[in-house]
Amino acid sequence: MSLRLAGLPAVVSPETRLLVLGSFPSVASLAAGEYYAHARNQFWPILSALWGVDLRALGYEERLAEVRRRGLGIWDVYAACRRAGSLDSAIEDAEFNDFAGLLRRCPRLRGVAHNGGESARAMRHLAALGLAVQRLPSTSPANASWSFERKLAAWGQALAAQGIE
Repeated sequence: MSLRLAGLPAVVSPETRLLVLGSFPSVASLAAGEYYAHARNQFWPILSALWGVDLRALGYEERLAEVRRRGLGIWDVYAACRRAGSLDSAIEDAEFNDFAGLLRRCPRLRGVAHNGGESARAMRHLAALGLAVQRLPSTSPANASWSFERKLAAWGQALAAQGIE
């Protein structure tokens, strides 16, 4: 049986308008203590292209400051789980994060962008809290069926709809 893993803290501020929700951090992200730390994950390159800022050239804390400044939040659906490896299909015994508590910390939060299919399984849970929800193509290297350009277009539309540019 795999060990119980704890996720990363939410990257939010009182000004957060849109929350990007992954499923649970990868092995690389947990080891680094950073969201989207896998070198081939396209999350940071997509935001860099949309914002015209080379986020990968910045230190992690500077990246997070830029994300918060623009009204974007980052978190995961699951606070803890058991999982061997990084694949979402290996997640077992998952525990949801406290989204009602997050809403109290982020009074301007209006929408959730689910980063991939496993995260999107929680769409109804988030919609029940009064948030607009949508599923975006996963930025994971495991999602090779979508080109970078297609992902960029989908992510760009979602962020622009919430005024995050």
